Amino acid sequence: MRIGIIIGRIGGVDGVALETEKWIEILKKLGHEVFIMSGEFESWNMDYEYHYLFPALSFFSVEAEWGQRKAFYEPDKNPEPLLEHVEDASNMIYKAMLQWVVDKKIDAILSENASALPCHLSMGVAIKKLIIDTGLPIVTHDHDFHWERGQRYVSAHPEINQYVDDNFPLLIPHVKHAVINTFGVETFKNRFNIDATLVPNVMDFNRVYGVPTPENQFFLKDIGITNDEIALLQVTRIVRRKGIETAISLIDKLDDKKLKLVITGNNNDDENKEYYNELIDQIHDLNLANQVIFAAHKVLDHKDLSDVYAHGRACTYFSTYEGFGNAFVECILAKKPIFVNNYKPVYMQDIGNKGFETVMTEDGNLTNEKVQQMSDIIYNPKRCLEIGEYNFNLGKKYFSYDVLEEKLNSLFTF
Repeated sequence: MRIGIIIGRIGGVDGVALETEKWIEILKKLGHEVFIMSGEFESWNMDYEYHYLFPALSFFSVEAEWGQRKAFYEPDKNPEPLLEHVEDASNMIYKAMLQWVVDKKIDAILSENASALPCHLSMGVAIKKLIIDTGLPIVTHDHDFHWERGQRYVSAHPEINQYVDDNFPLLIPHVKHAVINTFGVETFKNRFNIDATLVPNVMDFNRVYGVPTPENQFFLKDIGITNDEIALLQVTRIVRRKGIETAISLIDKLDDKKLKLVITGNNNDDENKEYYNELIDQIHDLNLANQVIFAAHKVLDHKDLSDVYAHGRACTYFSTYEGFGNAFVECILAKKPIFVNNYKPVYMQDIGNKGFETVMTEDGNLTNEKVQQMSDIIYNPKRCLEIGEYNFNLGKKYFSYDVLEEKLNSLFTF
């Protein structure tokens, strides 16, 4: 089958892009040809036979930026110009999609979150038009939804809110919905009486990952950490829901100058750097400038994350909300202990109930007991190895490529 993937950006380190790459790998293994239409290809070797760069699909395109601003941030008094803009832009994008489908003889479409979250209004509407007009079978890989994001996708105009509800997620008869957590399955059943397929995020547990090599031996030294110091890893982007302030507080409470927190992600998705600046203030107030290291400049893409994990003692992951939590499974793959918050709505019912050995907080609350438990692990390398091996074997059982292959084999049977 010739499968056409439509995605806003691919090749970066956000969860949608990372998971899409895994789907591509497994779909190819299953014998499918995979074509990609994307607004951005980050750190990607383009093969123009299979990869189509269409900048209008980028979340930073004029079409997307203007639409988001007028819909949700700075609405005009009259919503009609916005609705006309989205309609016109979606028609332009639809025509490009249709031409691509014809040129590449696409048999089925995979929409990567573009039909679930309205972060690019005209892109999602264009996909809907494409499917209605062509009748192509489609799988929508729905990572998260607008009602899960508080006020982020709520407009001052009822007309816009209705437009969002009418188009996101894509609710037409022959769509197959793949969701990444149990909450998504329950939501589709309760809201729409639709049976969605649960496809957890996965990792390749057969690959060598997070191990020291001659190529990465100087990673810590290159970011200012010496051999006698201990690195805790915060392998996430800098956005508020990642709970990075809790990890910084942990460094403060452990009160050890030899302990360093390495934050690998950038702040590109942090609106006006508001959260980043709060973290800077926290670091300053706690006098931790020498113990908290921002290392995004040394971690250019997800292919470098293995080098990061290779030299950390343990991972911090105090997120408050996640659609799934790729960083959790990455840490398990790298055989590192993990300190985690019971993030909503996923952690306990999709991950925590599998039996992983972690230190878990509630609402980011670092009690003395929890801090002591973390300390006992950090300063006991033998215990770190035991926990790493135990969690790795559980991860292989529940979140491996074998699980994904079984799911995709079923989804892409039309």
